[in-house]
Amino acid sequence: MSQAVYFLLLPNVLSLDVSGPAETLRLAGQFSLRYLSPAPQIVCSIGMTLSGLQPLPERLEDGAILVLPGVGDSQRYFAGEEAEQARRWLATLQPDLQRQRITLVCICSGALLAAQAGLLDGYQCTTHHDVIERIRRQAPAAQVKENRIFVEDRGVYTSAGITTGIDLALHLVHRHCGSGRARDVARDMVVYFRRAGDDPQLSPWLRYRNHLHPAVHRAQDVMAAEPEADWSVPQVAEKAHVSSRHLARLFRSHVGISVREYHEQLRLAVAQQRLQQGYGLEKAALAAGFSSGRQLRRAQQRQRSPL
Repeated sequence: MSQAVYFLLLPNVLSLDVSGPAETLRLAGQFSLRYLSPAPQIVCSIGMTLSGLQPLPERLEDGAILVLPGVGDSQRYFAGEEAEQARRWLATLQPDLQRQRITLVCICSGALLAAQAGLLDGYQCTTHHDVIERIRRQAPAAQVKENRIFVEDRGVYTSAGITTGIDLALHLVHRHCGSGRARDVARDMVVYFRRAGDDPQLSPWLRYRNHLHPAVHRAQDVMAAEPEADWSVPQVAEKAHVSSRHLARLFRSHVGISVREYHEQLRLAVAQQRLQQGYGLEKAALAAGFSSGRQLRRAQQRQRSPL
């Protein structure tokens, strides 16, 4: 069953704040996208008219995701009547948000609108660097973080500038559909190198994919599909249809690290996921393919202090 995702659109909405996350979620194939607004049609930041928009509903169903894109010139467009209607409606969602019945996703200056409605009080959040100080002044109870791509806190997601909406949408795909689907969507969009926000789990799955060499992608896909397996370089090379020596050269040239280092990073990501799920050190290590908790700790130390 598709998960409902609602985009709240206001006049002068930044087009990429909408289209970037929307295309990312659409490609995942497991989300139903809907577009809400206080007005039946609006003009977005690039002068395009968006029409057929649904009115603000009385409530959102359990499990719904609400996306608040930013607008160009937020000082002007968040002062309009449509923005005031949106704030009043958003304020009614606060109990559902606190009970985590719904998920809130703010792109760029969309976080400012959420903050003005009181939805970010007590939450860690971020936004575009030009809006940081305004959020701090207008929502002093919000825990604003600087220099972050995105921040996640109890079902509230906030991101920085315009393109970070894609990073955050890929993170949502990762969360709801799994790392494999997130990787496939990133490759479809030719955005292999994704930035991590406040969550280090995203980076190893989609990092080092900003190249176009098919053999290297085949090798990465093989290891990412089963990171806990005891892959040797010859085994991976056979799956990628190249020699071991050639694969090693390709990884150094196109990825910048060795095949073994890449595999280790995937294993570390799995171990971190298990630790966050409450696994003990030894159990998390074994689930990720390490022989022991001690080996896991050594791998973590290598990543902190690369050669």
